Amino acid sequence: MWKRFVRAIKSLFGGVVSSMEDPKLILEQNIRELNDQVPRMNENIATVKANVMLLRKEVARYEKNLDEITSKIKAAINAQRDDIAENYALQLQKTRENVESAKSQLAYAEQAYEKALQVKKSFLREKDRKIQEAREALRASERAAWQAKVADTLEQFEVGGVDSTHTEMINRLNEETAKNEARMEIALDSVDTKTMEIEIDAEKMRASELVKQFKLEMQQTDTTQAPSAMDNTPEETSSGKTLGRTKTKS
Repeated sequence: MWKRFVRAIKSLFGGVVSSMEDPKLILEQNIRELNDQVPRMNENIATVKANVMLLRKEVARYEKNLDEITSKIKAAINAQRDDIAENYALQLQKTRENVESAKSQLAYAEQAYEKALQVKKSFLREKDRKIQEAREALRASERAAWQAKVADTLEQFEVGGVDSTHTEMINRLNEETAKNEARMEIALDSVDTKTMEIEIDAEKMRASELVKQFKLEMQQTDTTQAPSAMDNTPEETSSGKTLGRTKTKS
């Protein structure tokens, strides 16, 4: 019974948390956290590297002490001071132990440093992959949001916008155009076009007759004026002077 109650509480709060989560914001936060981990990782690697450098110096110092103590032991033996040589021999033994311990620690430190570098390399590769995936998902989300806005606009356009009256207005204009064309055809059919054509031909014939009459009158006028023009021509006298004779009409 208790387990069922706990499951119910978890499902309730899990649903609330899930509804509050924004995948876009979470991915952006993940990208920031991944980038923030790089400086911390560099600090850890720097600490491991510093430990390696300290152990190398310590090993070098112990090895230098080994050389110095060995030289002192040889000098004491040459001076036939075995007591001094024995003391240095004990120091030499202790220094050798310290050298071996430092070398062992140095080997572990170097392995840890190499492992840290490998981990960093793998982490950076995985970080870049995850950031790339997150950015692709974010871009896809932006495209989807834009497409959703376009879809909403189209739906509003079709349902409650211009489209609801667009087709209706076009149909009304087409109907009015068809009605006017039909009225024109009916009007043309009701007119006696044959009579109109006959009247037009008659007008052309009357105009042609008027032109012919004008031509006849013009010819008659020319014939009546021709003799008077000839009578008024000057005559030359025997003395070379020109005399004008006027012909009187009877």
